[in-house]
Amino acid sequence: MKRKAAWWIGAAIVLLLVGAALGRGLLARKAEQGRMLARPADVALELAPLDVAVVRPRELLRTLEITGAIKAVNSAIVKAKVAGEVQQLTVREGDRVTTGQVLGRIDATEYAWKLRQAQEQSAQAGAQLDIAERALENNRALVNQGFISKNALDTSVSNAAAARAALQSAHAAAELARKAQNDTVLRAPITGDVSQRAVQPGERVSVDAKLIEIVDLSRLEIEAAVAPEDVGAVRIGAAARLQVDGIAAPVLARVARINPAAQAGTRAVMVYLAVEPQPGLRQGLFAKGRIELERRTASSVPAAAVRIDQARPYVLAIEDGSVVQRGVELGLRGDASARGDEALVEVRSGIANGSTVLRGTVGAVREGVRVRLPAIGESASPSTASASPAATATR
Repeated sequence: MKRKAAWWIGAAIVLLLVGAALGRGLLARKAEQGRMLARPADVALELAPLDVAVVRPRELLRTLEITGAIKAVNSAIVKAKVAGEVQQLTVREGDRVTTGQVLGRIDATEYAWKLRQAQEQSAQAGAQLDIAERALENNRALVNQGFISKNALDTSVSNAAAARAALQSAHAAAELARKAQNDTVLRAPITGDVSQRAVQPGERVSVDAKLIEIVDLSRLEIEAAVAPEDVGAVRIGAAARLQVDGIAAPVLARVARINPAAQAGTRAVMVYLAVEPQPGLRQGLFAKGRIELERRTASSVPAAAVRIDQARPYVLAIEDGSVVQRGVELGLRGDASARGDEALVEVRSGIANGSTVLRGTVGAVREGVRVRLPAIGESASPSTASASPAATATR
């Protein structure tokens, strides 16, 4: 019995010794793993080709974003110059008209009779003037012979002058009546296309009533409001690229005029851009685009490589196979261009041309981590997809 108890005690001691040995081995392995995690610099981070970019000079374009509506430089509204019933309209929306073309007529019966009345009154005034002038000649002869007084002659002179003035007034009334009759004929003031027909034959219209609108699509422009702090950089002749509703291709334009006064409410300044003619452009279409303010070549990196989670912007550069943080001073910021180039940002100081930096696709990486660069050049990066990439800076 004593031997059996001694055997169980010996077995328990052996098991305790084996467990202790296994525990020491497990603790040693965990300690080694902890030492490896505590030294990330000993682990090389594998990078993909799109994870890196090179600081180098690129062409940067500073632009100003604008919006506005397309409108015709020359447009006209045909209004009724006289009141009356619209007798005829020969054009409709979309019709082409030329300067001086007859577009319609207002009933001229009333104005024809007014003209005849004015002409009759003018003839009567002429007859009265003849009588007054003959009386004046007779009185002049009589006063020389002493048969009438000087006062009677002065009266005859005044009567003749009044008759002459009455005749001139009658002539003027006749001309006004003739003009009113001519105004019953509606003519096109400019060459263009009819955009609106506001009345129909048979309607009675008042003076200055809108009848027809005409637009000349040969010269188009966009009117854009620019903030006062930006208008100083806009120059006459500056190029612009527009996207117009319904037009797939970009529309080119140039700054033609700048309003010398600001708007009363918004303090914005209106800038007028002459739009190059293109099929499909119509008055009233909405357009948005950018005016080119400045174009220059400067050192730049992809905007995704700049990190702003600290007080000062910085980039993560790769030097001697390790990640190094470099604070940078930024300049122009650019959006992706129409050709598909990625957005760029100018680097004025803090890092030299030719340096390799990490893009934001890598995520958060601590300084000192060792990295392994891809085995291809910068040509695989989006920023060098074309020979001369350009980014567009917006304000």
